[in-house]
Amino acid sequence: MSSSLISNTNQVHFASVLGMDNAEMVAMFEALVPYGLNGFLGCMSEIFETALIEFYQNASVRDGKVVSTVQGKLVEISEEIFSRTFQLLVEGLIDINEVPKDLIFDARTEFSFTGEQLQTSCKKRELKIEYRLLSDIVAKSITVKVGSFDAVTHERFLMMTAIFGGVSVNWGRLLFKIFKDMVTQETRQARGYAVHICILLKNIPNLELGVGPYFE
Repeated sequence: MSSSLISNTNQVHFASVLGMDNAEMVAMFEALVPYGLNGFLGCMSEIFETALIEFYQNASVRDGKVVSTVQGKLVEISEEIFSRTFQLLVEGLIDINEVPKDLIFDARTEFSFTGEQLQTSCKKRELKIEYRLLSDIVAKSITVKVGSFDAVTHERFLMMTAIFGGVSVNWGRLLFKIFKDMVTQETRQARGYAVHICILLKNIPNLELGVGPYFE
């Protein structure tokens, strides 16, 4: 499981990407900043593989919190702690399906490589280059999907539209829900957020994590 956790970890080095000599790419990355997604996508940490494995082996959802034990110590992560730690926006839409329809209509043209209207479920090759990259970021680092990334799902298209259109979304709640799905056996959600879990574990008093490789 540790290898899959590491392979599902894809962080963005914002100091580098915001300095690129490509206005379209820079604009796409800048669109992530107002939501606090730059802090979530760009955070770095040592990876404590043993603690990560133990965290996931013992993790469950209880009273709306992600709870686990690591080294016999209780770990409780609430939505508030999760959102505050990564400075995520906690106001706005809580259902991504409520993205305004007129904005979706505009995005179907804006994202299109050819300028023709896209479907909200499409192939990644139909997108402009910067939105292909955004699709990968959403898939790998936010929703944590595995397998082929050639297809853009309707859910991913809506998230990209919200980012593109400056829609206020409660990203704290949205990402915490994905996190809860990761520890819920009945879901098919891939497990990830390795860097984020390690940062959260470092805030647990008296937890001896040792020294791990630094992920960046």
